Amino acid sequence: MDAFTAGLLQRIEAARSDLDHARRTGDDFLAEVEQGELEDLQRLAAEHGVPVNAA
Repeated sequence: MDAFTAGLLQRIEAARSDLDHARRTGDDFLAEVEQGELEDLQRLAAEHGVPVNAA
């Protein structure tokens, strides 16, 4: 796995974790921000052929 792929997957995992935390704590604004970040990262992964598990 190259550095780009590893970094992208790490950022996706962090965004998922942050989104989950925001939802659990009821922070709707942060949840929206993290959802947008996650969608952007997933789109980037798809554009570069990086498989992402939909967890």
